[in-house]
Amino acid sequence: MKSGLVAVAGRPNVGKSTLVNALTGAKVAITSTVPNTTRRRIFGVANGDDWQLVLVDLPGFQRPMDALTERMQETVDGSFEDVDVVLFVLSARDRIGAGDRFVAGRVFSLGVPVVIALNKIDRLKHGHVAAQMKVAAGLGDFHALHPVSAKVRDGIDELRADLVELLPEGLPLFPLEQATDLTLEERVAEVIREKALHLTRDEVPHALTVEVDELGETVRALVLVETESQKGILIGKKGAMIREIGTRARPEVEALVGHRVFLELVVKVRPRWRRDRKTLERLGL
Repeated sequence: MKSGLVAVAGRPNVGKSTLVNALTGAKVAITSTVPNTTRRRIFGVANGDDWQLVLVDLPGFQRPMDALTERMQETVDGSFEDVDVVLFVLSARDRIGAGDRFVAGRVFSLGVPVVIALNKIDRLKHGHVAAQMKVAAGLGDFHALHPVSAKVRDGIDELRADLVELLPEGLPLFPLEQATDLTLEERVAEVIREKALHLTRDEVPHALTVEVDELGETVRALVLVETESQKGILIGKKGAMIREIGTRARPEVEALVGHRVFLELVVKVRPRWRRDRKTLERLGL
């Protein structure tokens, strides 16, 4: 069968995780409008009758600002080893500029086929998409260029077929029933973080992480922030915000664990956790 690794690369917020979810047909990575939502390397697995496509969802390329973003960039740099193909994601809604050219310089130097996905084409005029495709085509010697919308799944089947065609012959890298390499605890934590990201603004999303403390009939998760003011925002007036996060997260958490749960969310302040390498290692970041 055909089997191999495809690294998904691009600037922050170009829709890499949404694209990985669309290509695999399962929610393996959380999504939000907040840049740097993806903090770790996540494998998303798609299977066909005679192929297995393993997508490596990566944090966006960025200049490190603290220990967390430094480790995120180290993850990106180290993840290009042994990949068979690179899926280079651009946003059709944004100007293709210096940041994209920086990523292009990196991925086109790897010596593996590069497929470009021009994402977020939904609700854009054909002339604008065509102009963006022309700019994208000038970034390097690509194998194929696909205009797609991960959100509405436009062009996804064609893109997947092209990626599969480039895979080498080999054995499956993951069991056929496995959609991702994340543990159940990690997937639950990410779902809770996603709902918190959707409901909060300013610096709270970047200073927020979630750690599952108990996973059974009761799911107890610690929502960590760095300051008391962030804690106040997350809890909300009379606990309204944290209750709403729990309400939105519970259906997806129950779907993941396979039964009804009591979801307990506890907000804790852990000052400067993004700069503490020991904390980052314990959180798997």
